[in-house]
Amino acid sequence: MANAATDPARQRLAGDKWASFLRRSCANDLVGFDPKTFMGWFQPYDVYGLNALNAGSNIERINRTPRHARLDGLEDYSLIFQLTGRTAFDHNDRLVELDAGDVILVDPTRAMTVFNEPGLVRHLALHLPRQQLVSHLGFEPKGGLHRTGTSANRLLLQLMREALREGVDVNDLPEPQMQLVVFDLLAALFTRERVEQTSHYGEKVFTRICHLIEARFCDPELTPSAVASEARISVRYLQKLFSARGTTCGHFIRALRLDRASHLLRRRALLKSDQPLGDVAFTCGFLDYPHFSRKFRERFGRAPSVYARDDGAQFDK
Repeated sequence: MANAATDPARQRLAGDKWASFLRRSCANDLVGFDPKTFMGWFQPYDVYGLNALNAGSNIERINRTPRHARLDGLEDYSLIFQLTGRTAFDHNDRLVELDAGDVILVDPTRAMTVFNEPGLVRHLALHLPRQQLVSHLGFEPKGGLHRTGTSANRLLLQLMREALREGVDVNDLPEPQMQLVVFDLLAALFTRERVEQTSHYGEKVFTRICHLIEARFCDPELTPSAVASEARISVRYLQKLFSARGTTCGHFIRALRLDRASHLLRRRALLKSDQPLGDVAFTCGFLDYPHFSRKFRERFGRAPSVYARDDGAQFDK
């Protein structure tokens, strides 16, 4: 990688050229922009296949209005690290002040005003595909999230800086796996917001999923993947919803099937029916009787045949 003196992307740019680079990245208005006194640079680069930006300037104010958002149609989130100087972001009905080392997530579909303190201010930005971020987090962040002084902050910033350093080849690491590392660190940043989201949105989604499963658990084709697909969420988010409650989707489906089987076996005993136990298993969504028998014994402490016989004898008394 070339150094700052020879790499044109890192050379100081004339104000009009810098403004042109920025506007190609996102529509905006520059307030108080004076080409005669302008200083800055604008360097797009790559972090394990994710688009990133190294930029600095002495521009004091940047406006991005709803009109700008409609104009360029950007959707990808940006995670912005404050490297030098101080900046205030008026975004998503919040005014957040960033010092060096702080990070903020911004949503380009929402209006934003950026206020930089006088002097040269430098940022690194990582662009995050919306669908991939939402799928990994399990909810759609509104933007404006602010974190400071966390291990996740420092590790993410280290990854971004290493991709800029001369002589560091990030291509020797597997890109998909490293992207997963990036998104796992992002998930760590969002821990508190995820808890807040779960208190209302997550509960609504979980309730809807439970109703969906309760309506279809006897269908042997109903699997966690099928549930996620029908609910239009990722399997990862489905797993997180259930793990937050100390269980799994598969266990929840199986428990409903076993409860239903227990009910049918009691009913079979009451009716003194000779319905094959395999039919009971199939009716409850089990295609494999040995598997059904094993899970039933784990749940109720008796094999289905013993359970039906004991309940039949009890009813005869």
